[in-house]
Amino acid sequence: MSEQSKFVLSENNIPKRWYNINADMPVPPNPVLHPATLEPVTPDFLSVLFPMEIIMQEISTDQYIDIPDEVRDVYKLYRPTPLLRAVRLEKALGTPAHIYYKYEGVSPVGSHKPNTAIPQAFYNKAAGTKALTTETGAGQWGSALAFAGSLFDIAVEVYMVKVSYQQKPYRRILMETYGADVYASPTDRTQYGQSLLQENPEHPGSLGIAISEAVEVAATSEGKKKYSLGSVLGHVLTHQSVIGEESLMQMDLAGEYPDVVIGCVGGGSNFAGIAYPFLRHNLKDGKQTRLLAVEPDAAPSLTQGSFAFDYGDTAKMAPVVKMHTLGHSFVPAPIHAGGLRYHGMAPSLCALYDAGYIEAVAVSQLATFEAAVLFARNEGIVPAPESAHAIRAAIDEALDAKQKGDKRVILFNLSGHGHFDLSAYEGYLAGQLKDYKLPKQEVDAALAELPQVSIPA
Repeated sequence: MSEQSKFVLSENNIPKRWYNINADMPVPPNPVLHPATLEPVTPDFLSVLFPMEIIMQEISTDQYIDIPDEVRDVYKLYRPTPLLRAVRLEKALGTPAHIYYKYEGVSPVGSHKPNTAIPQAFYNKAAGTKALTTETGAGQWGSALAFAGSLFDIAVEVYMVKVSYQQKPYRRILMETYGADVYASPTDRTQYGQSLLQENPEHPGSLGIAISEAVEVAATSEGKKKYSLGSVLGHVLTHQSVIGEESLMQMDLAGEYPDVVIGCVGGGSNFAGIAYPFLRHNLKDGKQTRLLAVEPDAAPSLTQGSFAFDYGDTAKMAPVVKMHTLGHSFVPAPIHAGGLRYHGMAPSLCALYDAGYIEAVAVSQLATFEAAVLFARNEGIVPAPESAHAIRAAIDEALDAKQKGDKRVILFNLSGHGHFDLSAYEGYLAGQLKDYKLPKQEVDAALAELPQVSIPA
């Protein structure tokens, strides 16, 4: 009998509370600023975009926030998600390391995103919101919100980055199947989109632009529509903590504890979701687990960006936060990891990285797909290009452990499958993909447009 490789919890083990990092942050928080005045925002400003329950979660310092029964009932469609040990990958690498992965691809839309889409739709429905607006890159977040909107009977408008809209038509079809309206951003539906299309009718779009359009639509709807975000903000990271809370229980079942926890980062939600509960144990219980965030070297917010106040979107309509940023005007290269092409990062994650509590590394597109194919041929799961960044880092950790003769325990978040990304795999297997190294001069040019904030750093 071979050793156990799958660790499954019952529905009774679905967490009853989300973990809120605000309660245990070892560094002081930075204010959130109004995009027009650059003064601290008020609840009145935020209420234009979000229902009050979401705002209260955003500013809460409670260590745990109760998960509503209605949300846990929907979570039962796919949670708890399995934890697996990648035994075949270990053998292929010849490593003494033990590699575990938390597989969020079992959700109805194939990623971790419903963990926050479901509560956001629930709270908006309870507050009387008529429709939700949002952006999406690769389409995973848009799919999740469309799915959640269908469950709570609330309309959803998705502004999808144009290059992803063109690369991933099946994501659009999935969103439309759930009842959402999907638009290739920049669009002619908003003043900001119209201005960009006048300058460049073939504009490829960016997450920052798509955010601007979704925010504009919500802000001008006279309260009928609210904005919903799939990453970056604190309440989103809090909702994602179900990943890490389940992982802690499952690592107990495996009889091991990770030496390193890995996740890909674009805005930071899936990384924080698995890493923050382990960070709690580092801070409170003296554990020394390394927490490694992995980003594309075509959009290296953490490893090359500046830790500064910046707008969350390109049109300067979203709140200004202190984060590692490449500049709100940054337009990324058309890499296939569309969900990681954001110019900034979650403020809490950035503060922790700046203070040394989190590590970060940037990896190339070709090396990422190489890792994804190796994983698929050994473990059977074709990962999303975003998730493959975590796989690349996990493999590199395992090879480092092999070189050092170190029986390292590695845990990574496999945050979604790549069934809708097969055109990207087709390009890789045909030798058509290439690496995009972000030139320093592009970063410098975008950073020159950062807002001038007088609040002390």
